[in-house]
Amino acid sequence: MKGYKVFNKDWTCRGFQYEVGKTYEMKEDPVYCEIGFHFCGKLIDCFNYYDFDSENKVAEIEALGTIDDSGDKEKYCTNKIKIVRELTWHEVLDLVNTGKDNTGRGNAGNRNAGNWNTGRGNAGNWNAGNRNAGNWNTGNRNAGNRNTGRGNTGDENTGDENTGNRNTGDWNSTDFSTGCFNTKEEKIRLFNKRSKWTYRDWRCSSARDLMCDCPYTKTVWINEKYMTDSEKEENSTWKRTGGYLKTIEVTDEDRQAWWDNLDDEEQEEIKSLPNFDKDIFKKITGIEVR
Repeated sequence: MKGYKVFNKDWTCRGFQYEVGKTYEMKEDPVYCEIGFHFCGKLIDCFNYYDFDSENKVAEIEALGTIDDSGDKEKYCTNKIKIVRELTWHEVLDLVNTGKDNTGRGNAGNRNAGNWNTGRGNAGNWNAGNRNAGNWNTGNRNAGNRNTGRGNTGDENTGDENTGNRNTGDWNSTDFSTGCFNTKEEKIRLFNKRSKWTYRDWRCSSARDLMCDCPYTKTVWINEKYMTDSEKEENSTWKRTGGYLKTIEVTDEDRQAWWDNLDDEEQEEIKSLPNFDKDIFKKITGIEVR
């Protein structure tokens, strides 16, 4: 079996000295994470155990003996290993990215200095856009994080050129604004009526904290090592993506049970919201306030 192994800059790993071109063998049977020579089938997985550092040595290896694959399917163990050849850092970057000219890892785009980007020219991580210095952006040239738009220096904006946070619109220097060129936080509507609350008031309220625990339909990522055989059959792309997105459905009955289990004080926190309307509440949540 061919694979990859990362070493310290002096070609040691866990105190054992290696040399390129040599074969190493032990008499004992390999035991995952206990006895033997450990390696990974994919180079990118090696950096779950070693820093992504160009000072470290990286080699292509061949497992020639018994292999213990009882672990997480990322790392393997053998009792006989050959250090076939050293990889240059340029080769490493090509193998851990599907894009080109990246200095980070796990990038599907090009010229990224960060990690796990599908865009190009990103210095941050997990960006789907281009030239982002922040993280988790789907737009372009964002210095902030989790923005869908461009040129945002704030966080979690949907729009462009926002210096504040959580705005839906453009050129806002405040927070929680829906619109453009705003410097003040606006009042929000609750239960279809104007209220005296800002969105910040809502976010800081005990009612919101309680509602965050209300069951909701959600999508979660299932790593391939936790997938059942039937899930693999139903999701044919799992080999390419390393897993799949699973939807966990929640019913009105689940939400009603959650509400009924709240104590009187907790229910009152929610019912004390400005303009509270039990009919609107039921229409949206499926919960009947008795």
